[in-house]
Amino acid sequence: MTLSLVLGYVPGGTPAKWARIWAQRHPETPLELRTVAAADAAAAVRAGDLDVAVLRLPADTSGLAVIPLYEETTVAVVPTDHLLSAGDEITAADLVDEPVLRPLDTVVPWPDAPGVPVDHRPETTGDAMELVAAGMGVLIVPQSLARLYHRKDLAYRPIVDAPTCPVALAFPEGPQTPLVEEFVGIVRGRKPGSSRGQSESAPKRTAREKTLAKQAARAAAGKTARKPGRPRGRR
Repeated sequence: MTLSLVLGYVPGGTPAKWARIWAQRHPETPLELRTVAAADAAAAVRAGDLDVAVLRLPADTSGLAVIPLYEETTVAVVPTDHLLSAGDEITAADLVDEPVLRPLDTVVPWPDAPGVPVDHRPETTGDAMELVAAGMGVLIVPQSLARLYHRKDLAYRPIVDAPTCPVALAFPEGPQTPLVEEFVGIVRGRKPGSSRGQSESAPKRTAREKTLAKQAARAAAGKTARKPGRPRGRR
């Protein structure tokens, strides 16, 4: 049976870089990518449906190890002819009197967000985008979601004093499988061949490959020992 690693990611998540590195280092081990709703990501990892997940915080991460990845800018989505689209950025005060849509799957950690909540709560952020285009209100989302649902009749502007939207990598606590350890190493920027980044599931090397690796290591050690710009044997 072919081993594989299942990586879940929430809408707007960007695992492409890590997927590319994984494919380069482990072409024999498939990396399966699955989109997962933000509200379900942590539970899917706990249940074993996903090996690792790129998810949004805050979330119930009990039983999971969490590595912060980055923080997204929070933006307001408006029709292109809206007054708020005139500038490059806005503040929370600019939204105080605006009708604001609150989809049921909202992921922005801003409980006291400004604006006048619209009574109707759309099911999804995608549905809310349709309502913004219809002029029913403003939508506050992470910048990646504004890009994901981009439309020609909509614009988005950063809210300079809004809280950011954290994104993290989550996986089960405790001892990890070699594949999960390897993926975490890639996310953390470990180079190929580092002791913790070397997956135990990698195929065994041939005697020739081992010899070439030792030769390369000795050559690298020799270069490190000499100071740059001062070749041996020269004054």
